[in-house]
Amino acid sequence: MRALVCHQLGPPELLAVTNMASPVPGSGKLRLRVSAAGINFPDTLIIQGQYQLKPPLPFVPGFEVVGTVEEVGAGVDGFAIGDRVMALTAYGFGGFAEQATVRAAEAVPVPAGLDDVAAAALYSAYGTAFHGLVQRGMVRPGETLVVLGASGAVGLASVELGKALGARVIAVGRSRDRLVLAASKGADELVCYTDETFKQDILSLTDGAGADVCIDMLGGAAFDTMSRAMNWGGRLLVVGFTSGDIPRLATNLPMLKGYSLVGTYWGRFIDRDQAGNRANFDTLAELIAAGKVAPHVDRVVPLEGVPAALRALLNREVSGKIVVAVTPQISMKDHQ
Repeated sequence: MRALVCHQLGPPELLAVTNMASPVPGSGKLRLRVSAAGINFPDTLIIQGQYQLKPPLPFVPGFEVVGTVEEVGAGVDGFAIGDRVMALTAYGFGGFAEQATVRAAEAVPVPAGLDDVAAAALYSAYGTAFHGLVQRGMVRPGETLVVLGASGAVGLASVELGKALGARVIAVGRSRDRLVLAASKGADELVCYTDETFKQDILSLTDGAGADVCIDMLGGAAFDTMSRAMNWGGRLLVVGFTSGDIPRLATNLPMLKGYSLVGTYWGRFIDRDQAGNRANFDTLAELIAAGKVAPHVDRVVPLEGVPAALRALLNREVSGKIVVAVTPQISMKDHQ
């Protein structure tokens, strides 16, 4: 099979497409003929040796795939050859290839009417956002939701889902230009975290109360500000640190303000509660059918285009999701 291989740790430009042996699905796993793969921020870290998972060299990066089942491992029920599924790869890498193995317990059928590109843009972004806002954030109608990093894939998903849950959504990003897409997804207010008035903007928009829920993909200074702009009984969700800065929390703040700091790790959730994850995607399928959810695809690239796409992600030049067209017939025409 053709695959994009990391032969040495370093920048994306060191990755190269080559031929390698097909993977063999072990017990409890499926082998997929991959049609599309999602590009995610952790992909930029794992190739540099900066992620918590450190596979031996050489390896194929990419942990989010969409494809058809072509081999079923021992002990797997509920899947058959030819089924279309979206999943995380079995070992946390191996997705940027024509074939990949995935854990059957964590695979989810592609919702009816959703093509492979949209499915690759949906799975991890909306899985993370839904788990964060529903299971961890417990967003209620009428509450104010602040989305940090609202132009990214999880951020845009959070804006859409926040509106579907009945929340008032304040989208926060690096610049107004970057937030135009969040506005098109239904954000009620747009705020730049680079402005000196960031904290005051949040407080002014909430009549001084602060956010009921904040979902944070950025970390760094934006998190520090929101730790001082939460409402009583609020929930500050920690999802990621795309700023590159893992912040420290002054614990007197949640004590004095009566809010909760809530860890949000979708990957661990689906490992521990496969039925809950499947139920989340059943609800997401209903939202897709109702026209309330439509993943935004920034661009579609071939395997050879992944290094440039990862560089664009590192440079914060991406809005929504970049999808890898592993099957050459996939194009951008239906996602413009």
